[in-house]
Amino acid sequence: MSNTVTKDSWFGVIKMFAAMLLMGTVGYFVVESKQQAHNVVFFRCLFGVVFLSLYCLLTGFFKNTELNKKNFLLIFVSGVFLVCNWIMLFQSFKTASISISTTIYHIQPFLFVVIWSAIFRESVPKEKWVLMLLAFVGVVFVVDVDTKLLDFSSSYMHGVFLAISAALFWAISAVIVKQIKAVRPHLIVLIQLIVGVIILFPFADLQSVTQVTNVQWGYLLTLGAVHSCLTYVLMYSAYRNLSASTIAIMTFIYPAVAILVDFIFYNKSLNILQIFGVALIIASSYMANQNVKIFSKRKSVA
Repeated sequence: MSNTVTKDSWFGVIKMFAAMLLMGTVGYFVVESKQQAHNVVFFRCLFGVVFLSLYCLLTGFFKNTELNKKNFLLIFVSGVFLVCNWIMLFQSFKTASISISTTIYHIQPFLFVVIWSAIFRESVPKEKWVLMLLAFVGVVFVVDVDTKLLDFSSSYMHGVFLAISAALFWAISAVIVKQIKAVRPHLIVLIQLIVGVIILFPFADLQSVTQVTNVQWGYLLTLGAVHSCLTYVLMYSAYRNLSASTIAIMTFIYPAVAILVDFIFYNKSLNILQIFGVALIIASSYMANQNVKIFSKRKSVA
């Protein structure tokens, strides 16, 4: 029995790592699509619905879905929180700097663990808290925040509020998804994407689609097929095999990948602090999954 648990856990680690690796490339495809943020998210959801529906149809996943009213409601609500998270995060980039917004947004793993442990009274080992703190420090180093940008204007504070709200909404959505046991992750993602299409349709600029080039359509299609289908299927299926604190640690992988993508495709070089930050994130993730003991228990003297 213990071997099975170990194999499932490592399979979950592999799926979560792959999901975070793909997630880190989202920015490249978003930038290269040269579309407004809300249009990118809308087409991401729309194409995601098309590709995932076809996949579920071909694989027979629409049969025996275990999709009762309770599960459907949970998925629908999680989809609302997920889409709102996207909207607020993208908007925060306009009112605060991307670096500041990204750094603030990555309090989401902390919020996830806090919400989960508060609701289900699941204790979090001290080692996990320390590793989460190290990972967060790594994110700060990787993002390389410029302290000169810390202008507490009304616009800046609005961006801060949006980034914090986005992180909170992501954490709530993830907590809801982790409670869904019987429904396949493919269907979970599909319903969430449908929710995204419904919510974002009134904001989509459909009149400008004639100006989108074939290459740009390719980037949008990739965002739908890979980043909105494959990535979330991997991530949600990994949730079932990993603890809340491990999920929180591994979430820090994708900003490190995003920085590397920036370096490879846009010649944005990494400084020493950023390299150190990447090392902290990877080391924290590895130690969390290996359950490395930081605090040794003192043996009582008889």
